[in-house]
Amino acid sequence: MAISDEFLCYVLDQFSELGVTYRKMFGGAGLYHQGKVFGLIADDVVYLKVDDSNRKNYMDAGSPQFKPFPDKDMFMPYYEIPSSVLEDPDELCEWALESLQIPSYVRQKGIRKRNEE
Repeated sequence: MAISDEFLCYVLDQFSELGVTYRKMFGGAGLYHQGKVFGLIADDVVYLKVDDSNRKNYMDAGSPQFKPFPDKDMFMPYYEIPSSVLEDPDELCEWALESLQIPSYVRQKGIRKRNEE
């Protein structure tokens, strides 16, 4: 996983209305709003946190679920943002706000052995 500085700057600019910050980790970056992680960037692809409340939007758009290890059958509860949404800062912030409503758990339960469809 890697991200380019140029792409990271673009993403932060698209989220400027929300005041999103980031932390680089494992070659990618976590996206935060007021200290709460709600998304990530890996290989110049942006993913937002998903649960039953917003998964349908991603499924309808044909967005893939984040798979941290290409050689393993593991998925995390993050889906790729459709390019049309990423290009529209207002819509992007709406999707981000939906992800921010997803509760954070003390114990991370994100990695799963199967796809969350």
